Amino acid sequence: MGMKPICCGDRKDAEILRDAGDQRLPLNEVNPVWLRTPAAPYTAALVEEREIDLSRIKETFENVKRRHAAFVVEGVGGWRVPITANYYMSDLVNDLGLPVVVVVANRLGALNHAILTVEAIRHQGLTCAGLILNDTAVQADEMSSVATTTNGAVLESLVAAPILFTISYEQRVLSL
Repeated sequence: MGMKPICCGDRKDAEILRDAGDQRLPLNEVNPVWLRTPAAPYTAALVEEREIDLSRIKETFENVKRRHAAFVVEGVGGWRVPITANYYMSDLVNDLGLPVVVVVANRLGALNHAILTVEAIRHQGLTCAGLILNDTAVQADEMSSVATTTNGAVLESLVAAPILFTISYEQRVLSL
């Protein structure tokens, strides 16, 4: 069972989550806030002249939580993506009391991104349950190849969080 509290752009992620789990759950419970503009939630809300209903997200989460022993909540855009002018994805995760899994683009620069994100999660008093490496593209040069083949081991040693798995580029292409 999965939930995506906020979708921006198309609703494909929410539909995939619904279809992969308990299909009796209506799409509006899997995804209580849908903004059609493909941008950060705060930006999309500004473009659409809408307010994001945080109470609706939290109420839907609690209702789903009561009916399901376990489920995954997919974020939107990253740890510090603004949902409103003064409320970020990190605040929502904190309010919902969830452990965090960080999805890291497995490429040059991944170490910096992952380390900063895990530090921010822990600084907020939350748990980083692990990392997922996402191979975003076929690696074209030797430097990228060295980074992608070593990022997992280096991250596990530096952030003390397990690499849960790696999604290869080929797996992503086949699943789309």
